[in-house]
Amino acid sequence: MGDVRFDGRVAIVTGAGAGLGKTYALELAKRGAKVVVNDLGGARDGSGASSSAADQVVDEIKQAGGEAAPNYDSVATMEGGLNIVKTAVDNFGKVDILINNAGILRDKSILKMEESEWDLVMDVHLKGAFSVTQPAFKIMKENGYGRVVNTASGAGLYGNFGQINYSSAKCGVLGVMHSVHIEGAKYNIKANTIAPIAASRLTEDVMPPEIFAKLDPKFVTPLVMYLVSEENPDSDMIFNCASGWFSRTAVMCATGTIIGNGVDDISAEQVRDEWSKITSLDEAKALTGGVNESIGYLMPLMG
Repeated sequence: MGDVRFDGRVAIVTGAGAGLGKTYALELAKRGAKVVVNDLGGARDGSGASSSAADQVVDEIKQAGGEAAPNYDSVATMEGGLNIVKTAVDNFGKVDILINNAGILRDKSILKMEESEWDLVMDVHLKGAFSVTQPAFKIMKENGYGRVVNTASGAGLYGNFGQINYSSAKCGVLGVMHSVHIEGAKYNIKANTIAPIAASRLTEDVMPPEIFAKLDPKFVTPLVMYLVSEENPDSDMIFNCASGWFSRTAVMCATGTIIGNGVDDISAEQVRDEWSKITSLDEAKALTGGVNESIGYLMPLMG
């Protein structure tokens, strides 16, 4: 098999001015893609703005012989998302690939979390994924092709102290993925999500220096390149990735048990008595057909 290439493809990478996003943008361009490098240029907490981060990555791509265009809009508004996609269309005519990578942190424990800190993190991570995906999806649907990668986090999948806003937003992007997967299936639009652990400005002071040094973003990039390639056959999957470790996480649904007949009342005591069956993950499987697939477990009650 030949190299994974993106000749003729147009990619958008949000938050591409540094860290993971920068490695994605550089590698996409190296492999032939035309890249929109989006970055607001703000601080880790979302404050401020500057064009320099995106410009530097674009310059690096062009100096290496690639094609790229900068964009400085925030992903946190629908207007910003539209402008990001418009940059791709105006410069390169279409959108084939979208990597939702932009992110900020406003960490606090649950009792100290302020509404503004909750809202801003939600706007950037969760609303931001929607704000850019919606206009990109429209173009992908028209062209009958698209690849979308969302960025979750182990904090979103499993929780983390002091990150209730970030954890909730990162769990929410799974819902974006699931819906894009279902609605995009017949248009050859595939959506997947990564939960990376990588050295970046978001993690530089939250992990030991010796661990930080071993988590180069370049070790996450190969997975993302494959996921956004034409060769990737899979959609609606979640991947852990760090320093060369790759694994899949899935939202599972078990068969459980049926109490009663769907007509007569059931009691808390009956639930208690069947608790081991209700909580068992034996024969659990990942559902990729949406909520209707889970309803199949109710069919014995439907007659």
